[in-house]
Amino acid sequence: MTPGAAIALDANVRRIAGDLIAFLETGDACEGLFAPDVFFDVTVPHWRLQAAGREDAIALRLDQHPAPGRVVRSRLDETSTGFVLEFEERWEEGGRAWYAREIARADVGENGITQLSVYCTGDWDERREEQHRRAVRLVRP
Repeated sequence: MTPGAAIALDANVRRIAGDLIAFLETGDACEGLFAPDVFFDVTVPHWRLQAAGREDAIALRLDQHPAPGRVVRSRLDETSTGFVLEFEERWEEGGRAWYAREIARADVGENGITQLSVYCTGDWDERREEQHRRAVRLVRP
């Protein structure tokens, strides 16, 4: 979470967002993370994918990111229906290091996340990250 956040978040929202981060890192979805009828909508550069139902949503994520990784930076904002989670991931796959920057918007119901929309920059390998470092000076990480 971002240091200096001005508002206290609902404990259930914090728990589910933490469970989502754990799922992103490990591929293991704990009971109560996703509602049985969850709708999962993923947008990546030049493509869009969807899944309906807990098992298909989990399978979609694992198909897109089969390797475990780390969420290295995140920001959580509560909404009237759930939360928005901005995050950066790093992982190793095929002997290469990868990075992605994403935003997830989640609606939360009694049985967990009922709708999850993820918008991803696409996966950057080390070469793309180095190209970016040479071309752009970021004001903040």
